[in-house]
Amino acid sequence: MTTYVALLRAVNVAGVKVDMRELRELVTALGHGNVRTYVQSGNVLFDSGWRSPAKLRDGIETVIRGELGLDVTTIVRRATDLRAIVQTNPFVDSEPDPTKLHVTFLAEPARAPISMADAPAGIPDRFVATPNEIFVHCPGGYGRTKLTNAWFERRSGVAATTRNWNTVTKLVELAGA
Repeated sequence: MTTYVALLRAVNVAGVKVDMRELRELVTALGHGNVRTYVQSGNVLFDSGWRSPAKLRDGIETVIRGELGLDVTTIVRRATDLRAIVQTNPFVDSEPDPTKLHVTFLAEPARAPISMADAPAGIPDRFVATPNEIFVHCPGGYGRTKLTNAWFERRSGVAATTRNWNTVTKLVELAGA
């Protein structure tokens, strides 16, 4: 069994309402075990014998569409992948305030390369893009940045969802990774 984390895009923050109890039941009905959620924004941890994050994603998206009538982009990562993300964040050592750090998770590798050269001029924010994630540092806070989830989606050409650093590290802790 492998522990996975499913990150649902725009759940309970952008008008798409999903009850976390119901979400746990749907993921459990797919045959996954030890299903639990963290906060109300669509973070689901579970154990599965399935080996393909893409098939897990498709299953979760299909059951949400079928049972709740919602099209919700879902991004699945292995718990070990999340641990690697925590270990490689390039901003952790220079930013003591975790509320200034975020990770944007891409649904698939970016179709177009993105770099700080693409960023709006004069912003204090920084990011480092990898093939599947973007590490974001917002010294003025995420609420003030122009480097939003939508900005990264437009530049990368793929769906994405963003989590704050506290959520990412808590998910790693809860996953036992």
